Amino acid sequence: MIGKLLDYFNSPDKNIRRRDVLKIIFLSALGSGLSSEASAKKITVYTASRANPIDDHIRDYLYKMRHFDSPHRDDIWIDRKVYQTFKSTVGRLKRLQEMVGHGNYHILGFDDALGLARHYPIIGEFSRKELDFLEELFYKDAKLYGFLGEKSLLRLTDRIEKGDVTYLAQQGNYLYRGRPLETFNKIRQQVGKTVTLTSGVRGIMKQFLLFLNKAYDNEGNLSLASRSLAPPGYSFHANGDFDVGQAGFGVWNFTDRFTTTDAYHSLCELGYLKLRYEIDNPFGVRFEPWHIRIT
Repeated sequence: MIGKLLDYFNSPDKNIRRRDVLKIIFLSALGSGLSSEASAKKITVYTASRANPIDDHIRDYLYKMRHFDSPHRDDIWIDRKVYQTFKSTVGRLKRLQEMVGHGNYHILGFDDALGLARHYPIIGEFSRKELDFLEELFYKDAKLYGFLGEKSLLRLTDRIEKGDVTYLAQQGNYLYRGRPLETFNKIRQQVGKTVTLTSGVRGIMKQFLLFLNKAYDNEGNLSLASRSLAPPGYSFHANGDFDVGQAGFGVWNFTDRFTTTDAYHSLCELGYLKLRYEIDNPFGVRFEPWHIRIT
């Protein structure tokens, strides 16, 4: 894996010094939007030696991936100047999800969300500041705060057509027709009901809520959020990927403990676990043994 990461960081398309210039580039581009608040937080810091800067950079990167849920020295945070806008946006997204239902919210598009918010006082219309915040976050290059994966949706208004997906009522999730649905059905036939669909199709609004809520739970730390969740527009759940778990295993399905389950071992033996985010992957994302890559 170190070799793979060396190839990745040595690529002319990547910036090997991203760790050192991350905050400067991001803050100058975003202006009043985001900032680093490491000095004001209790930060976990990995101290590298000065002998081999490339190797040290990789070790630092791997340390952060293995401690994905802890803050680190060069993490990017929401600027306090826009924190109230950030907070009100998260609250409005939660009310929107409650209004339309968790299942329907998975495929809700941006324009439809704005229309519902205008129509229902219980949600409340998005303010101009909130819309600017969402737009800026969507179109900002996520590499600037540490997510190195490819973008799967290019436009904020990209939507998931209901005719392209199927709702699996017993699973509480949508899957795309075609290969994703066929793959899950084969898994259920061959492995049985021990395997459950924990997360299927996720559109832009769902990814906004997941990502921003994770950041909100961590005082606005966008880098920490991006180590566990793809930023809006970057999730391949919008293109066909889905998550599976062991029935009855609950939240542990989204931890390394999933690798101890019968469902995981069966999926490995049958060759279904072609993972999007392997151990020590070069995308800035924690190991996800439950995420099945389709596209």
